[in-house]
Amino acid sequence: MNGHLVTLAESYSGDWASAVGAGGVFLLLIVVVWQIAATWRARMLASREEHYKQLATKYAQLLEDNVELHRRSIDEQRQTREELAQTRHAVGAMEKMMREIE
Repeated sequence: MNGHLVTLAESYSGDWASAVGAGGVFLLLIVVVWQIAATWRARMLASREEHYKQLATKYAQLLEDNVELHRRSIDEQRQTREELAQTRHAVGAMEKMMREIE
């Protein structure tokens, strides 16, 4: 009978060891999955940040191009106004000369 109790005690302590071992394995798997997810998230954030940097650079270039086009447009408008003023002056001079001839 004494041998039978020892067998039960050994079996009971083996169950605890198995449970602790299984818990440790599950804990290890949880940590591994957690780290993989954290690494994936960090890569996604880095990728998103790089994409935002590229968009910001592209936006800055487009803004510079737009400012340059606006400056050229203003210069062309100024030149057109000057040419129109010269044309008006010339037409006015021609009208005056034609009136004097009549």
